[in-house]
Amino acid sequence: MIDDPVILNDWYTVGRSSDLKEGGILAARLFDENLVLWRLDGEVIVWRDRCAHRGTRLSLGQIKDGQLACPYHGWRYDKGGVCTHIPAQPNTQPPAKARATAYRATEAYGFIWASLGEPTRDVPPFPEYGNDKFRNVIAGPYEFHGSPYRTIENFIDIPHFPFVHPMINGDPDRPDEFVDYDVITDEDGLHTSPVEVFQPFADHRGIPAMAKYSYRVLRPFSAYFSKDTGEGNLFCMLITLTPLAPDDCIVWLHVAINFGEELTDAQIIDRQDAVFAQDKWIVESQSPPEISLDLNTDLHIRADKFGVAYRRWLKSLNVDWGVTQ
Repeated sequence: MIDDPVILNDWYTVGRSSDLKEGGILAARLFDENLVLWRLDGEVIVWRDRCAHRGTRLSLGQIKDGQLACPYHGWRYDKGGVCTHIPAQPNTQPPAKARATAYRATEAYGFIWASLGEPTRDVPPFPEYGNDKFRNVIAGPYEFHGSPYRTIENFIDIPHFPFVHPMINGDPDRPDEFVDYDVITDEDGLHTSPVEVFQPFADHRGIPAMAKYSYRVLRPFSAYFSKDTGEGNLFCMLITLTPLAPDDCIVWLHVAINFGEELTDAQIIDRQDAVFAQDKWIVESQSPPEISLDLNTDLHIRADKFGVAYRRWLKSLNVDWGVTQ
């Protein structure tokens, strides 16, 4: 179990709601914990993926009469995690220890969220979700075999646009064309004043523009931006990670746009697939995989100011999982 209350007591995406039908079962992983997700009467239930009897993965089982049955010996667990039936000894009351380890679960923005601890806040906010002026599209998941922190740091990094995303998010011949900005830290995390940057392919329609980004880091592994490409056109994104290890994570995206009725969902997803494939190999190439919260360890320049603010913020939270001090 993770010995870091800041990281432990938070919400993490572990799947798409649409992938878990009524009476369905999914396997997932969060940190080093294998999970079983199942849905009964519309409710999502998340447990450790382990039968109390012989440790078999319950995600390989099936739902019978509203209970989850282990595939090995048929032990059945009710939605509260209590073993109610042992087929080999049907007339014997199952022992009190025969129960599944249950975790907190909820659903939001088309995702299933779970926590291995005791979160004191709701899932990170996504203001555009449920707004009928915006179309919502989920992209990913993408497997990043690199640091979850470096993945978030990459997401909020402006200077890499011309080099990692040439002629999409930036122009290699104009690498310094972004306007300085402010970073604000408050009880909700970090956010920036609008950051202006020239983009050759500013939105999903291939239109060049001086885009204005407003970034937020909501949790250590969740961030957001709203991009104004002119004429009131907004492209917003929530990124949320499933951390698996200090050098491994899964990236989930939820996109909201209020323009481009002619665009298909596939076109919106294709853009994210292309951009995050470019980011993936960069993040996976970084070493060491852990980021350092000692700002004297790495080189930093003024253009890195939001990434530096992110590291300072993590240090102020006393985060110690997956980082070096």
